[in-house]
Amino acid sequence: MGMRNSIIRIFPILTLLGTTFFYSCSNNSNSIKMKGSDTEVNLAVNLAEKFTKLDPTFSIAISGGGSGLGITSLMNGQADIANSSRPLSEEEVQQFKDKNIDIKTVVFAEDATAFIVHKDLPMDSIDVETLAKIMDGSIKNWSEVSEVDYPVNIYGRQSSSGTHSFVKKKLKIEFANTAKEMTGNAQIIEGVKADKTGIGYVGAGYVSPDPQEAQGIKILKIKKDKASHSISPLDQDAINNGTYYFQRPLYQFILTKSWEKVRPFINFERSPAGRVLIEDHGYYILENQKNEI
Repeated sequence: MGMRNSIIRIFPILTLLGTTFFYSCSNNSNSIKMKGSDTEVNLAVNLAEKFTKLDPTFSIAISGGGSGLGITSLMNGQADIANSSRPLSEEEVQQFKDKNIDIKTVVFAEDATAFIVHKDLPMDSIDVETLAKIMDGSIKNWSEVSEVDYPVNIYGRQSSSGTHSFVKKKLKIEFANTAKEMTGNAQIIEGVKADKTGIGYVGAGYVSPDPQEAQGIKILKIKKDKASHSISPLDQDAINNGTYYFQRPLYQFILTKSWEKVRPFINFERSPAGRVLIEDHGYYILENQKNEI
């Protein structure tokens, strides 16, 4: 039997992290393993914590490591759910077919990727073309685009990261060889906070809109081109209208054979309590959600 990729549309949102978390409230009979995207892991951890308190018969183990790792773990039977900040590649679709593994796809969230710089960099917005030249190494010094004479230091993700792939695809670039490969969003934020020459990209739900709370970083507004208005990844209306350049769906790929076990948790994500958690994390619930991917 070939892969059937059923699509269960949840509401949208946005999120992220790294390590392994295990939630269990008592002797339980339902064990779920969730691996993958660092973009989704913070929210997944909090959803799992709340859910297992409501239903102690479940235990949920959650780890990050990137979308690619989650998908590979699903393929190898090491996860029930793969969180992913990108769709399956054609190669991955074929691999699931070759292994006769059926999966379901849940659109878990709508994510916006934020580009951050040190709080003291005299720049508040950037156009996509200039950003691409910075990220691919064509622009090597901030003096080419700002008033300061600093070398540009890029803080990015490993190639297994769905966010890495997403940014690369949207900018139509290869990243500069000098780009630092960090293990997660938190590491990128800490790197940029400590580096007045730094620029990096993270899930918008990971950064605070309050500059005081952001503790040393600044979120750049993005212009599609030099003539366009600049748009913040924290602009709810822009996300709803699909006008922020770096926004995308987030996915949960679920083994069909695990679906009945996983379904109560997915239903909790859809519930009012789940939606409150999503909003509390700074993520978006789109007002006009399509029924198909």
